[in-house]
Amino acid sequence: MRRVCIIPARGGSKRIPRKNIKPFFGQPMIAYSIRAALETDLFDRVIVSTDDAEIAEVARSFGAETPFVRPPELSNDQAGTGAVMIHAANWLTDQGERPDALCCVYATAPFLTSARLIEGWQALQGKRFAFSVTSYAFPIQRALYRTSDGGVAMFQPEHLSTRSQDLTEAYHDAAQFYWSWTEATLNGESVFSPDAAPVILPRTEVVDIDTPEDWAVAEQLYAATRHKS
Repeated sequence: MRRVCIIPARGGSKRIPRKNIKPFFGQPMIAYSIRAALETDLFDRVIVSTDDAEIAEVARSFGAETPFVRPPELSNDQAGTGAVMIHAANWLTDQGERPDALCCVYATAPFLTSARLIEGWQALQGKRFAFSVTSYAFPIQRALYRTSDGGVAMFQPEHLSTRSQDLTEAYHDAAQFYWSWTEATLNGESVFSPDAAPVILPRTEVVDIDTPEDWAVAEQLYAATRHKS
């Protein structure tokens, strides 16, 4: 059973410049993802898919491989993670090393642990995908939107008086990792489907880092829950 971890990390981040290797509590951000993957002892290879020479150098210094340069058409703002994973899977296949399973790990996941990745691998058994999710902090059935006249209205007004405990709990993608069987990735199958198993994380382990505000929240949460002074 061959398993390969792929960490996408392009160099062109705009909202947080160089975020994949920006220092986070004394380490480049990507180091946390690499370390978690290596500590699982699950993977035959831990590969960083990047178009950026500096990111590649940092990745290698923490034990990952950078055996190829990601092509320009997969290194812009429009390139999706699925296409990046297909490229990596095809590259491995061309080398005669097609894995049975792939795990996409995001480069900006400082709360990721090896134990969660192992849990994801176990959850994959009997499914096509397994990925990290966390619960919404408030019932989505009571979500509001702004009206054209500056007021508010409910998306689902039928739940105005429904008790919170009677509402179905909702989850969202935790943006940490995505396990799949290689065949499912190459077929372009959707991870968000009944063929996917959720790995449910507490909200204290989840920050999706896309903006400077997200970064600040991640620093505060990490300092409160993980950092030892």
